[in-house]
Amino acid sequence: MNRRQFIQNTAASSLVVGTEILAQTPKSVFVPNPKTKLKIMATNWGWAGSIDGFCEAAKKEGYDGIELWWPDSTKDQKELFAALDKHNLDIGYLCGGSQKDPVQHLASFKKALAEASTLSARKPLYINCHSGRDFFGYDQNKAFIDLTTEVSAKTNITIAHETHRSRMLFAAHVTQHFIDKNPDLRLTLDISHWCNVHESLLADQPEAVQKALARTVHLHARVGHQDGPQVNDPRAPEWSEALKTHLGWWDIVVERLTKENKTVTILTEFGPPTYMPTLPYTLQPVADQWAVNVYMMQLLRKRYLG
Repeated sequence: MNRRQFIQNTAASSLVVGTEILAQTPKSVFVPNPKTKLKIMATNWGWAGSIDGFCEAAKKEGYDGIELWWPDSTKDQKELFAALDKHNLDIGYLCGGSQKDPVQHLASFKKALAEASTLSARKPLYINCHSGRDFFGYDQNKAFIDLTTEVSAKTNITIAHETHRSRMLFAAHVTQHFIDKNPDLRLTLDISHWCNVHESLLADQPEAVQKALARTVHLHARVGHQDGPQVNDPRAPEWSEALKTHLGWWDIVVERLTKENKTVTILTEFGPPTYMPTLPYTLQPVADQWAVNVYMMQLLRKRYLG
């Protein structure tokens, strides 16, 4: 068998397996609460078409809204606002910075945050922040928390900081320190990153995890594992333990937010290649990103609303 035949056969096998496991659901039990107010958001990460096309596709699948980076240009903003109105979708924004200099980074972040919180034609459900860097000092990163606390109070918009690799909340124990020192800190929990950072499903850090769950106001529903931030397909039986563990964490957040009469917002955020594992030589993804995210949306809606 030559290399081309091997790749073709492997790809075909992957598609067959994906079809066979499509109907599988986790066996862990969660009792839906009819009082839960749930908004499930779609990511445009990996979408190659127009914003109108993305919104149309998200609406057709049954999403309540979308989450994307705050657009810089007036043209892109107008196109986004028009698509949101046309397809009647809610919006959550991402704000962040990429500069290695802390002062420049904070200035860039501040500009984006100010625009996203005041210029949007539709008030966002939340603003999710890619805040600081893992190599900034504590005080340099704390400045991002102080800023968002101030903006949230002025605008009455929920603003949360994502638990994300390379950012200030890149690890469980580091986040615990920020939580202990900053009572106003609120989190977007993408705990898949921590599974990767700590090479575990975090059973050895229960206190840090529980503190994070108690501060979480928004969820990113991607399933990580001990060796990476994204399983290749959460429907596959070999990832059942990782999926059940993540569902257990998300359940705790959903229950608390429901008791507090707050809207539960969840982004399904399985990423495209090469975040999605690929076959060698061809970079062909081993699963369909869009289908996986839709599966997660349907799974979570059924789990939390019944």
